[in-house]
This record gives sequence, structure tokens and C-alpha cells, in this order.
Amino acid sequence: MSDHDTTPQWLDRDGGHRLAYHRSMGQSPGIVFLGGYASDMTGTKAMFLEQWCRETNRAFLRFDYLGHGQSSGTFEEGTIGRWTGDALAAIDQLTEGPQILIGSSMGGWIMLNLALKRPDRIAGLVGIAAAPDFSQNIWWGLSAADQDRLMADGKLATQEGDSSYTVTRDFIEDGRNHLVMRGPIALACPVRLLQGMRDDAVPWPTAHQIAERTTAEDVVVTLIRDGDHRLSRDEDLARLGRTLDELLTVVIA
Repeated sequence: MSDHDTTPQWLDRDGGHRLAYHRSMGQSPGIVFLGGYASDMTGTKAMFLEQWCRETNRAFLRFDYLGHGQSSGTFEEGTIGRWTGDALAAIDQLTEGPQILIGSSMGGWIMLNLALKRPDRIAGLVGIAAAPDFSQNIWWGLSAADQDRLMADGKLATQEGDSSYTVTRDFIEDGRNHLVMRGPIALACPVRLLQGMRDDAVPWPTAHQIAERTTAEDVVVTLIRDGDHRLSRDEDLARLGRTLDELLTVVIA
């Protein structure tokens, strides 16, 4: 990789924080990748999309939320509201014209938040194992003793598979202010939802639940029977590329 690929640019945020990002110029509508909980902008899907956009001369943006990857701050400082604010600042300050948002896992929740806040800017959505409202799932997945400990101490160390991270009380409480699955999701843009049926983090019916709640007319759910949560295999990435091709023909028409 060249220095252009590895050295990020920086977007200043409140409190002296700054977000690391990579932006490629190209045609509109642009593509913005929104990563997942505790992941960063150098993952397989983000890098695939950057290359795909370069090959198709499409504008592209990837970035790290507060406390993720190369951005400043600690993971424990983050909440859905704060990370949505980071994404909103990135859209407002680093992109021009209509954008297609691609949200992976938690990024799927942030994607929906952005579409509701900037309906005039968002031309289409692609969810990859989208996980709206998942802070509630974390909370209700805790034992009563762990819930009490989290509320008393303000944070709780948790383990999920090979990953360990700290859940904070602020994250749980803030998440309740950003829930989108309690009623209709007022969207007009086309929506594509890719969901693995062997996903151990997001139950596959979640994709259908999102589709049922959105008010958009053009919604397509694609279930991948042997797909996992990451959907990062070569065939998954090829499917993502085909999904983008198809969505762009709809958006540009």
C-alpha cells in the first residue's frame, strides 16, 4: 500500500477529539462505510468497498468513530449518540451530494439514525447484519447481578467469543434515546439488507423486522443460508458488490 492508503486524514471534533478518515474522490452518489461495534475502518469490507469504488470511479469515505481504530478517545467514552454524531459530522463535512450508506452490524443502527436525520442527503442504504437497538439486547442478556454491577460501577467487562470489551452504563442508557425499532422507520430511499442465517450475534429475523418497520417502498432482504455475522468471505464481498451495482441503477435512474 502507498502512504495515501495508510496515513489517515483528520476531522476535528468536540472536546479536542479527532476522527481518522480516508476519502477517495469520484462520482456521485458517494459511498460511506459505517463500521461495527469495536471494529475499525481497516476491516475486510471497508477495504473491499474502497477498492470497488476506485475501480468504478465512485466517491468513498471510511472513518473510525471516537475510541475506535486510529481516532482519539477511549472506547468506553463512546455511546450510540456520540458515534452517530461522529458519523453525522463525517457526512456533513467530508461528503458532497447524495450518499449511499453501508452499515455493518452497529453501523446498521447508525445508518438508520443518519437516514432519519439527513433524509435529503441519503440516497440508499445497505445493511450488513444490521443491528439496530442492540444495546437493549446486551442489557437483557446480562444476569440480574451483572445488571446491578453495571449500574453501580458504571461499567462491566464482558466477553463475547474471542472478544472482550467493556460495556458502560452510559452506553446502555444513551442507547435507549436512539431506539428505532419501536415503531415505523420513516425512510423513503431504497434499502438493501444482507443477513447471514448463521449469524451468532444478530438473529437473522432482524433483517425482516427492519424491512417491516421501514416505510420505504423499495426494500430487499437477502438471506445467506451459510453466512456468518461478518459476511467477509470472497463470495460475500462479491454479493455486496452486486448489491451496490443493482442499487446504483435504481438510485441513478
